[in-house]
Amino acid sequence: MNSEQTPQLTLRAVVLAIVLAMILSAANAYLGLFAGLTIATAIPAAVVSMGVLRLLGGGTILENNIVQTGASAGSSIAAGVIFTIPALIIMGYWQDFRYSWVLAIAGLGGLLGVLFSVPLRRTMIVEEPLPFPEGKAAAEVLKAGENPGPGIRILAFSAAVGGFLKLAAASGLKMIPDSWATAGFFANGKGLAYLGTNLSPALLGVGYIVGLNIGIVVLSGAVLSWHIAIPLYNALFLGSDPALAAQVAGASAVDTAFAIWSTKVRYLGVGAMLVGGVWTLFSLRKSLASGIRSGFAAARKAKGEAVAETDRDLPMKWMLIALVVFVIPLAVLYHAIVSSDASVSSPWAIGILMTIIMIVAGFLFVSVSAYLAGLVGSSNNPVSGITIATILFASVILVFLLGRDSPIGAVAAIMIGAVVCCAAAVGGDNLQDLKAGYIVGATPWKQQLMLAIGAFSCALIMAPVLNLLAAAYGIGAPTAEHPNPLAAPQAMLMASVAKGMFGGKLPWDMIAIGGAIGAAIIALDEWLKARGAKFRVPVLAAAIGIYLPLELMVPIFLGGLISHFVQKKHKVSDDDELEKDRIHRPGTLFSAGLITGEALMGIAIAVPIVVSGSAEVLALPEAWHFNQWIGLVVLAVVGWLLYRTGSKSRPHQELPVE
Repeated sequence: MNSEQTPQLTLRAVVLAIVLAMILSAANAYLGLFAGLTIATAIPAAVVSMGVLRLLGGGTILENNIVQTGASAGSSIAAGVIFTIPALIIMGYWQDFRYSWVLAIAGLGGLLGVLFSVPLRRTMIVEEPLPFPEGKAAAEVLKAGENPGPGIRILAFSAAVGGFLKLAAASGLKMIPDSWATAGFFANGKGLAYLGTNLSPALLGVGYIVGLNIGIVVLSGAVLSWHIAIPLYNALFLGSDPALAAQVAGASAVDTAFAIWSTKVRYLGVGAMLVGGVWTLFSLRKSLASGIRSGFAAARKAKGEAVAETDRDLPMKWMLIALVVFVIPLAVLYHAIVSSDASVSSPWAIGILMTIIMIVAGFLFVSVSAYLAGLVGSSNNPVSGITIATILFASVILVFLLGRDSPIGAVAAIMIGAVVCCAAAVGGDNLQDLKAGYIVGATPWKQQLMLAIGAFSCALIMAPVLNLLAAAYGIGAPTAEHPNPLAAPQAMLMASVAKGMFGGKLPWDMIAIGGAIGAAIIALDEWLKARGAKFRVPVLAAAIGIYLPLELMVPIFLGGLISHFVQKKHKVSDDDELEKDRIHRPGTLFSAGLITGEALMGIAIAVPIVVSGSAEVLALPEAWHFNQWIGLVVLAVVGWLLYRTGSKSRPHQELPVE
């Protein structure tokens, strides 16, 4: 295909990409705050693009590639923002999300992610190509040129299902509860057992997309917390913890389990994540250094030579100019943070040093993120571990400069980590999109420009979306006004780590035990790797399971189980990645629709709640409220629909060419 003559960066493609990016970023923001996970959006965006452009007279494969490139920024910007910025609310530094600051952090961080990832394209995609599984999958969708009609119908139907069930749930009409749970004491109150599951269809969809391996790992982490650590603490240590014992005196078994988890056991996950983040960097040290050297060597070699359109990146000179332009506002922002503490004698010097830390960490961790995205895909990219490492690194330096009791030290560390997190998420996503473009014959600089446009477009809406969600549901710890808030697990973790480094009190004994658990998980994973096992135990996935409530992990596991049954029905080998992608595509689209429909309805429901000031504004009379067993039946029906949609795919039939 001649990329010079085939339309790519057309006005309609750019506009459609921006619209999809904004919608998907809002949906992923809700999902990430709710469940601590985001999903890659390139394939659903590609299917929607093919359908919309066909209605507008037909689109080229390269136009559709541009749309999916820009739209995929929705998941990466949302992840970068919700993993870090809510920590400023949780720490009490902000009362709401400030528009200009969120825009600067997310927008400039995303643009830096694009710039930092450009030198890595040649070595990771062309010279020493990494798999980039989601990039390959998106390219196959684009190349097949399949009739987008069935795909759009699947997305629309499942989005309607997800949206309706979210409206019917406890935050809307209150017809169906949000979760099912049961717990009880035994052995004279020393024993404690808890079982529960969230009833969210979106979590089933997440599980289907991430697969059974990850589903087993996250559920195992939750079982470690809820079926081992919490009962042990209740039986052996609660009596020696007078504050917690007084808190749970007379409480139900469910409330006791959650109290032990929230104040003690969840910090096992913090320790495991800290160890996992450090291990990620250490294990990639050689590949990282090699990738950086090769990228710059290739850029110098190409200077002054005629370069094919399919190998043309953004010019290095303009990248360096853009880097300076983007960094200056961040330096001003960091100065504003430091100068808010009157005891700091040289706020400009410290602000500039913070900027340097951000640039160095940003470039290094964008490289790490790109490499990991190439190995395991963007959905499994441990950006949160990268961010933890950044915050720890920044905190160590800032403790030396500001002192451990600094009132703004933790905030400054979060601000550095937030920019790096956005950059790392976008950088990994950029390489994934460039892999798809490389396969279909696209022009790299046009994709890089489109991703930059998409990332900044998403940044424009992040603050309003977050403010709406915070006002309607609450974020972080439960309060009287919001007893069941959005958990924001990564942001809670970032706040805990930063506060712990600057005078805060953390249960370091539990964090240390969690670190030991993380080390044991790493050892197990390395042993499995050495044996060539297909099943792996990524430490950060296990840590998320330890850190989050059990009820969130159960439907993720069930979704992975459905994905496994679909694959078994079609008798597809785990080694055949292309065939796996083909047979899972209908189920993936159904899952993406469930997630998007539920998330967008969650945002829509927030509007009347915020306007009225009442969480009960949409609630139906109590006679219409069903018990949690009906909720289980509804979840089972959604699971059956997901399996039925996936099992009807025909992997061996050639798809029609567009």
